[in-house]
Amino acid sequence: MRVHIATDHAGFELKEALRAALTDDGHDVVDHGALTFDIDDDYPEFCFAAGKAVVAEPGSLGIVIGGSGNGEQIAANKVIGVRAGLAWSVETAKLARQHNDANVIAIGARQHTTEEALEFVRVFLAEPFTGLERHQRRIDQLADFESSQRIEQR
Repeated sequence: MRVHIATDHAGFELKEALRAALTDDGHDVVDHGALTFDIDDDYPEFCFAAGKAVVAEPGSLGIVIGGSGNGEQIAANKVIGVRAGLAWSVETAKLARQHNDANVIAIGARQHTTEEALEFVRVFLAEPFTGLERHQRRIDQLADFESSQRIEQR
């Protein structure tokens, strides 16, 4: 599977570890930055790039990482078509895919060990969307709202 990954300085070490592990797992990992550790970098541009790549490539998934994961989730969700969920447990990673058909997972590098984060990511990548009507209906409502916002902003 193609996996788009991004972080700022706060998640740089975790991103590098996840990128290596996922590559070893057979995934095609595309790194959208940060490509070097820079204490003064800002996460939005990296998260926007990963989100845009996920939307442009149906079937791919994304990972955004920061200190808490909150800002990164917010940034990724600014990209039209992204449904990013913040994972803080195996269950939240699984439910993001099952119920929300999330295409991006956000993780707080300062909140979890590398092993925990890798488990969240592996569960997220492996878990399918249930396709249940009630879940799809809600996703459609989100997409409709997103479309209406694009029209109103013109």
